[in-house]
Amino acid sequence: MNIKSLMALLALVWFFLTSGCKKDDFNEIIGICPLVVSTDPVNGATNVPLFKVITATFNEEINPETIHQFSFTITGSSPIEGSILYTGLTATFIPLAPLKDSTTYTGRITRMIKDLDGNALQTDYVWTFSTGVTLSPIVIITDPFNLETGVVLDKQISATFNVPMDPNTINNNSFILKDGFAAVEGFVTFNGLTAFFTPIIPLKPNTTYAGILTSSIKNEDGTSLASNYEWTFTTITFVAPFVISTNPSNNETGVALNKIITATFSVPMDPLTLTAFSFTINQGDAKLLGAITYSGNVATFTPTSPLSPNTTYTGTIYASVKDLNGINMTSDYIWVFSTGSTVAPTVISTDPQNNAFNVVLSKRITATFSEPMDPSTINSTSFTIRENGILVAGTVTFLNRTATFVPTLPLKASTIYTGTITTETKNLSGVSLAKDYVWTFTTVSNLAPLVISTDPANNGTNVALNKIVTATFNMAMDPLTINSNTFTLKQGVNSISGTILYSGNTASFIPTTPFKSNTTYTGTITTGAKNLFGIALASNFNWSFTTVTVVAPTVVSTDPENNAINVPVNKILTATFSVAMDPSTINAQSFLLKEGNQVIPGLVTYKGLTATFTPINVLNPNLTYTATITTLAKNIPGVPLNANYVWTFKTTTIPAPTVISTDPTSNAINVSLNKVISANFSALMDPTTINTSSFLVRQGSNTIAGTVSYIGTTASFVPTNPLKSNTLYTVTITSAVKSIMGVSMAANYVWSFTTVTVLPPTVISTDPTNNAINVSLNKIIAASFSVPMDPTTIIAANFIVKLGNSSVAGIINYSGVTATFTPTAPLKSNSLYTVTLTTGMKNISGVSLANNYVWTFTTMNTTPPTVVSTDPISNATGVILTKIISAEFSVPMDPSTINSSSFNLKQGGNLVAGTITYSGTTLTFIPSSKLLPLTAYTATINTLAKNLAGIPLAADYVWTFTTRASLNPPLVVLGSVERFGIIAGAGVSNQAGFSEIHNMDVGIYPGFRSSITGFPPAIVVNGAIFAADDIAPPGVPDMLLQAKRDLTAAYNFAAGASNPAPITVSGDQGGLTLAPGIYKSTSTFLIASGDLTLDAQGDPSAVWIFQIASGFTTIGGAGGNVILSGGAQASNVFWQVGSSATIGDFTSFQGNILALTSVTMNSGAQAEGRMLCINGAVVLTSTNIINRP
Repeated sequence: MNIKSLMALLALVWFFLTSGCKKDDFNEIIGICPLVVSTDPVNGATNVPLFKVITATFNEEINPETIHQFSFTITGSSPIEGSILYTGLTATFIPLAPLKDSTTYTGRITRMIKDLDGNALQTDYVWTFSTGVTLSPIVIITDPFNLETGVVLDKQISATFNVPMDPNTINNNSFILKDGFAAVEGFVTFNGLTAFFTPIIPLKPNTTYAGILTSSIKNEDGTSLASNYEWTFTTITFVAPFVISTNPSNNETGVALNKIITATFSVPMDPLTLTAFSFTINQGDAKLLGAITYSGNVATFTPTSPLSPNTTYTGTIYASVKDLNGINMTSDYIWVFSTGSTVAPTVISTDPQNNAFNVVLSKRITATFSEPMDPSTINSTSFTIRENGILVAGTVTFLNRTATFVPTLPLKASTIYTGTITTETKNLSGVSLAKDYVWTFTTVSNLAPLVISTDPANNGTNVALNKIVTATFNMAMDPLTINSNTFTLKQGVNSISGTILYSGNTASFIPTTPFKSNTTYTGTITTGAKNLFGIALASNFNWSFTTVTVVAPTVVSTDPENNAINVPVNKILTATFSVAMDPSTINAQSFLLKEGNQVIPGLVTYKGLTATFTPINVLNPNLTYTATITTLAKNIPGVPLNANYVWTFKTTTIPAPTVISTDPTSNAINVSLNKVISANFSALMDPTTINTSSFLVRQGSNTIAGTVSYIGTTASFVPTNPLKSNTLYTVTITSAVKSIMGVSMAANYVWSFTTVTVLPPTVISTDPTNNAINVSLNKIIAASFSVPMDPTTIIAANFIVKLGNSSVAGIINYSGVTATFTPTAPLKSNSLYTVTLTTGMKNISGVSLANNYVWTFTTMNTTPPTVVSTDPISNATGVILTKIISAEFSVPMDPSTINSSSFNLKQGGNLVAGTITYSGTTLTFIPSSKLLPLTAYTATINTLAKNLAGIPLAADYVWTFTTRASLNPPLVVLGSVERFGIIAGAGVSNQAGFSEIHNMDVGIYPGFRSSITGFPPAIVVNGAIFAADDIAPPGVPDMLLQAKRDLTAAYNFAAGASNPAPITVSGDQGGLTLAPGIYKSTSTFLIASGDLTLDAQGDPSAVWIFQIASGFTTIGGAGGNVILSGGAQASNVFWQVGSSATIGDFTSFQGNILALTSVTMNSGAQAEGRMLCINGAVVLTSTNIINRP
């Protein structure tokens, strides 16, 4: 690159670093020129909605023809499309699509806009605004909730969102229910904020299902879920069968007299139990005769004779029916339905009406009946349309009470048609029309279309040059016939090119280029244009108009201004015009710059209303230049300037450059030894003048070797070697350096600094540490230093390892700040080693260790490891079924050798599956499932197990143990009521104090919210309160009803539990310790004389069921608490209470109360569990706490 080109490039860089731009000022005179007085959104607005309609309001009325897509624009990352309207004083921009979120938009009202007198805006009006961040919608609740158990088999699954969603995105592809990997078939619907999935068949019992809402689901703004939302739930185990639907449904009316009656069950049933005695249809006390069949999950009753009209029937499925597992229904299922009358249906209205005329040729013909009809009887045979007795082809459909006939082809013009509904049509009771229903209508006549208006109107004047020409018809036209052949525009005999559009009844012609000024144009719609029935215009339609006269453009401002002085030598020149110019006429021939008679070469560009001249080289200082815009420059209509526009300016003088800062600063101390020395100049410099001859660093009379570089305004010196410690250096920038304008510094610039004093390196850590013992025989010995070291000094002569007086051979490496010694052979067992780092080791500054660094360590003993203890011990009996087996070694073992190859547990010859872990000196085996009761097991640790030195056990270690009998009753499944800390039938009250329920809900059903009192001051933490009369969120009453059903089922299960056999207890149980099991009281149950302890005996899955026939009371004070030990869990304790439960003052209680009548917690009582009441109320007396178990 030559010096001149380099100077030009650097001048451009200098321009971008130092120059700014100015906006022309002008006076806006109200009443003479139009102004934008306000916008919506305002300038700088943030969080603007994505569906925003953008407006600009003017100070006076504007010519509507000047407001269009070229004069009113909105631009984000690119221009956006939209419709533009004008009314009153306001222009409106309606985006065709929503705005993008988190995006800045620029609105522009251009000077093409004029008022009614033709005055234009003096300058473009520009403003900006930003849209807000769009948050993804979220799922706020599901039913069933995540991990819910005991879900009924006919469950409708739902998910509720936090905002309204786009229903079109919620379907079987985005709302999925899975049983394992298999998708469950079902129907997906959406209402309000909630999506519903209704399985086609009942769910399977005791099965875990996964619900999935995919990220293709979007809200009304089009924003998707951030990610897939997934949750799981498990259905109820071995539930009694039940009827999930009947046909006819309960309370259905108008049932057909030939109806076949069906009942669908939740599970497959035993067909032998479905008989005339277990499935009956009655009219009053009279039993209806019929045949009973069963298929799939559906029982069918086919009456021997038709049902009677206007009669109520009762269907009954008796509890004696059983499923294939032999389980009866819990109760009789009864429903009622009523048959319809035998009165004949009638046609109550038609469209078109009888004798209607001017019916459109695309008419869909409908007939509406007086009552619901049998859709199978409404078809092309019973609903016909004829022309002179000839059938018209078409399609017949039926919805609600209306039959619809859609002709295959458009109807004929000016034609009489006859519609007929025959007596073949029947209502749901099978009753036909009394007679055929007949009516007639006449279609519209066959008239040619007309052009009823044009814009511009015929002979219109002063038409805008960017006018979109339109013609409006008196009827809808065939869009295919509205094209460049049938809609033409000419100037004389010359055709004008453009785009043809058709919408509504209007055809539009958009010229490819603006019209010429003061020119007459002729528009023609030919007879090739036809309406939807193929009827053409009767003749060509012609009209003409004349465009507005356009004045010559002018230069309204320049930069620099005329006669400007001190203009930078890297100045880019601009000229702004009064109107938009033809860019092809703004070039090097129409925009000239001269110094005297010498033409200055440059690059000419044009954007908006502004032409720009960028000189190829920087201008010369202190000279006068002349700029000219010639008459070759033309506006878009082709009108040139009236005369050349000429202006002059004078460039500035250039000062000498100076050094304005250095690093290090002058007289700096403690400068680092690897310092890069730099100097910053006042101006851009010529890089070729900045080198090792003009940038010098000396230590005394010695010149320091280094590399010199230059970037921006900064010169840098990088020493070839680190500087010396505690040394004075002098730096000189000579006057040989020059700015890019060729101006030298006035004099040499000199400064000095002193380097830091460097301390000797130290050893900060070693591995092994000093005096370490049990060091492995394959140990790699390491030492870490306080600073980086010179790798050439980390050698065998300076890193010495000895056993006694004998040196140990090894390989030495160095990385970061750490030196390592890898012995060539393993170290000897139980031996003392000495390591020495000598003062021959130096840091990268050449500073040695102050003294030799010495440390010692002892290697490990190689005696074989042993097993010192086990749990369970050998020959142990009564071992719990959830036992975790462990073995303790005499020394730390190699964890990689403790695995399923070195340890196993067997029952007879069968391996027991489980997980093996190792920590410290202990091996742990966790069986994958419970051990079998009363069973002998053998555990073995073989010789594959090795210590850290690689030494194995001397022999296999084997021990045995025997498990105890199973004592656990089955777990009581709470189902959906598990979410509640309190649920009641009649009321929930907090009588005093600040009671708290943690991580659970409070509910009442069938009681209303008014029956929940004292909340606050009582609070529910991380939960909610629900009542039977809640209407939001959707589905609360159904959720509560299901919870009460699940509570009743859990209560009945607990009351009937019988395995293991219940232990009968009575009276006061205070002071006792009870093992897991079922405890039955035939009257009341009391905890009074001391605490009741529940001991799980090391089994965290242990279960207690207390079957209490009457009342349950704990007495507060010194005793009366329930204590858990041996790993017992409050969630596995169930108190089934036949009447009422009372928790005494200040009692600490554990477990789930399932009470029939009521539950009361006295003052200060606390519970880890649930207070669940079927019929009555739950009362919190004063300051009670309930925590989730």
